[in-house]
Amino acid sequence: MTISQPTPKAAPIQLVIFDWAGTIVDYGSLAPVYAFDAAFRTHGVELTHEEIRGPMGLHKKDHIRDLFQLETAASQWKAQHGRDWSEEDVNTIYDSFLPLQVEQAQTLSGLIPGVVECFETLKSRGITVGSSTGYPRIVAGPTIEAAASQGFHPDFTVCADEVPAGRPAPWMIYRNMEQLGIFPPTSVLKVGDTIPDIEAGINAGVRTIGVTQTGSEVGLSQADWERLDSESQESAVARASELFVQSGADGVLASIAELPAWLDQHVS
Repeated sequence: MTISQPTPKAAPIQLVIFDWAGTIVDYGSLAPVYAFDAAFRTHGVELTHEEIRGPMGLHKKDHIRDLFQLETAASQWKAQHGRDWSEEDVNTIYDSFLPLQVEQAQTLSGLIPGVVECFETLKSRGITVGSSTGYPRIVAGPTIEAAASQGFHPDFTVCADEVPAGRPAPWMIYRNMEQLGIFPPTSVLKVGDTIPDIEAGINAGVRTIGVTQTGSEVGLSQADWERLDSESQESAVARASELFVQSGADGVLASIAELPAWLDQHVS
């Protein structure tokens, strides 16, 4: 399912910047959910996967801060520890989270179907491919290596711990543009599966696409997705699509396998 805002055909795209989990690897963006779940449980706090997904796309410390803002998390923490949570506790959860995230990201580093074909098509058209991730480098490194062995090797990757602030700040997009020598922003397309991906793109002044079926807003593994009946699939994609449209995305795709066709239709 592809949705696009009713805009005239735009200028050529020189650079596409992809998110990683839920867009390139890890169908359903499950690795961060599993790691956050385990990290909070270690400290006596149980959250639903829906709650955990709420801040998805942010720097992981920001994600933890947002989760602590939930009444369910804050009240359980106070009951377990006899006090309100603090910034020190954010660091404690993050320290628990990191090794769990490394393990989960490595386990779920398989490329999403259609990624290699999309990548090869973009490169054959002379389009530069960058990438950015909310993962710190220690988590992203093995995933980047695994993806390269499967045929996806972007020209540049920046991690959230390598810029002053993660999404929705525009710095990871700007770092890609700087390192790859590509401007203006209107020649850049940001593709990701979370609302902060879109917000970062808007803040950077680039064009944006949200990914639904394979990403966090639907939040299902490929096996679970394929077990849904067609009506349930359509409903899940429609809900995610509406969120991206409301956030200001220039287009919405089920997966990046649809990107070359979208470019043919919307970019001169």
